[in-house]
Amino acid sequence: MWILYITRQAKTHEFMTSFQKEFTLKAYSRGFHLITKEIMQEVKQELSSIDIGVFHVFIQHTSASLTINENADPSVRVDFESHFNDSVPEHAPYYTHTIEGSDDMPAHLKASTLGSSLSIPISHGELNLGTWQGIYLCEHRDNGGRRTIVVTALGTLSKH
Repeated sequence: MWILYITRQAKTHEFMTSFQKEFTLKAYSRGFHLITKEIMQEVKQELSSIDIGVFHVFIQHTSASLTINENADPSVRVDFESHFNDSVPEHAPYYTHTIEGSDDMPAHLKASTLGSSLSIPISHGELNLGTWQGIYLCEHRDNGGRRTIVVTALGTLSKH
């Protein structure tokens, strides 16, 4: 059973706005890479028009993923790569999908584990990430190439 609640503020009329943008990241080497600044360069102007909302980031690939984690100490990203390589090894004897290389099936498993999308709150025209949080591109292939990102934002229109 679905229940839908609709709320209305008595004396205030807030208008909604949205945008969607698709762009391609440069090719990254295998590993975990901070891409928060690259994403912000692509959407800063549009994002500034939203007061309160939700920002959705989606990667259009099955062998790379996205996650949010620490943006300060680069050793965290090195440890992520080491952990996932140990947890999901190449050359496992039970893999049947091997035609695209020994790193391909593990890349699919890692991408499914971490996920292809993120949702981040928008507050006053900015992503409301924690102090030490950043958006990671998780490149699971040795030569993954350029990756396509789709961002979608929805929220109340900023009053300035």
